[in-house]
Amino acid sequence: MSVMDVNDSNFIAEVQNSDVPVLVDFFATWCGPCQMLAPTIHELGEQSDGSFKVCKVDIDTAPGLVQQFRIMSVPTLVVMAGGKEVNRMVGGQSREQILAALRGAKA
Repeated sequence: MSVMDVNDSNFIAEVQNSDVPVLVDFFATWCGPCQMLAPTIHELGEQSDGSFKVCKVDIDTAPGLVQQFRIMSVPTLVVMAGGKEVNRMVGGQSREQILAALRGAKA
């Protein structure tokens, strides 16, 4: 699998209606910590065996999602399962922390 770009128009189809847990990375291109986290997010997307999805939301192009999820700072990682938020991590996270959150999510 790979990392999918998600925005206001395809969020419901790709994230809320997903039958597997979804890691949603709310990021900004101008955000240094986001750029530092990007390789980890990309690696998780590439290594996904289909048991979860990885999506990225550019906060500058998805104002509706930023408002809906009350994103106050980036990076913010939200784990969605069964169409609902089940975990939220703000700031840099290790690959292991992110995988633990995904494993704990039940769709």
